[in-house]
Amino acid sequence: MDKENLKNLLLEKAKDKKLPCKVAFKISEEHSVALKDIGNMANELGIKIIECQLGCFK
Repeated sequence: MDKENLKNLLLEKAKDKKLPCKVAFKISEEHSVALKDIGNMANELGIKIIECQLGCFK
């Protein structure tokens, strides 16, 4: 998935600039995107990953 599509997907899934961790993991699995890339893009967009059970996102 290219950066623009990932950006649009995160903006679509985030509510009030927040994205649950389980949604980030689902995006990773369904679109073969590394969690690190999702985290980096979320940071660029000002989206906070919430409810992270593994501490992957900070």
